[in-house]
Amino acid sequence: ANMKLSLLLLVFALSIDAKEDSFEFRIPPVVPQAESYMCTSLQVNEATSIIGFDVLNENHVLHHLLLFGCEEPGSDEVVWDCGEMSAGSSTGMDRAPPCAAKPTILYAWAHDAPKLELPKDVAFKVGGDKSKIKHVVMQVHYMEDGEKEDESGVSIRFTDAPISKEASTMLLVTGGEIPPMSTESLETACTIDEDVVIHPFAYRTHTHALGASVSGWVVQEKDGVDSWTLLGRRDPQLPQMFVPVANSSLVIKKGDIVAARCMMVNEGPEVVSVGSSGKDEMCNLYVMYWSEGSQGLKDNTCFSPGAPNYYWSSEAQLNHIPN
Repeated sequence: ANMKLSLLLLVFALSIDAKEDSFEFRIPPVVPQAESYMCTSLQVNEATSIIGFDVLNENHVLHHLLLFGCEEPGSDEVVWDCGEMSAGSSTGMDRAPPCAAKPTILYAWAHDAPKLELPKDVAFKVGGDKSKIKHVVMQVHYMEDGEKEDESGVSIRFTDAPISKEASTMLLVTGGEIPPMSTESLETACTIDEDVVIHPFAYRTHTHALGASVSGWVVQEKDGVDSWTLLGRRDPQLPQMFVPVANSSLVIKKGDIVAARCMMVNEGPEVVSVGSSGKDEMCNLYVMYWSEGSQGLKDNTCFSPGAPNYYWSSEAQLNHIPN
């Protein structure tokens, strides 16, 4: 396993003269277990600019894959169980979160989404002295038991060319419950309280089977009246890929509100709660944005407890809410 890590680090060193290259970051050989979340970590010593991702899922066993940027990984093990919030099966491995603290989401994939290329002159900055991201941690989620070892992963494209715009990913996420035989709205909203100017360029929705629509908005308040600008709206049952935002000239500044809503349809006889297993639900909206230099958000997560304890109109006191 240490040899695998050394080889990956060697790729960075050998590519120092190349303007653009790629390497494959894979989970060490594991046999998939139902509802298991497994993580592996890659230390990045040299300053590197990541410009694209392509998931390697040859065995077609992945439910989803996430890449986190961490100052320190959640475990020193080569591979560990990072489903600490899941009630799924035990892998017998050490259990720990993906990152020791404050994870940064670099990439998210599910439902056979195609590869992602970042816009020109935009990159995720990792490694080196200036970035707090010293490790890239990959989390893979298997929903079903497998019969043979899997080594799924992601091909990461990077460059050493100068990049002026730094990419980041904001996560808008809720808790909550969907009552039986009902349509429920899971909502979250947060005010940007940092002195930033950020430019959203892509978004990705994620729910499980009950999700009918996920939408994201930027809200500006003036004289008690809220003005809503659509970031994007998408059916989460489509391939869960990053797609361009509705308005490429949209800018988010201090004082603006970012908001997300998941419309959930539960036609079954039981309450379905938000959780980590495939039997639970999720309401996630990922928003990729760029900023000049490293002037992005320090806190990239917007969370609410969701229905029935949180709604835009009551707890967030928003008005002129769109359909």
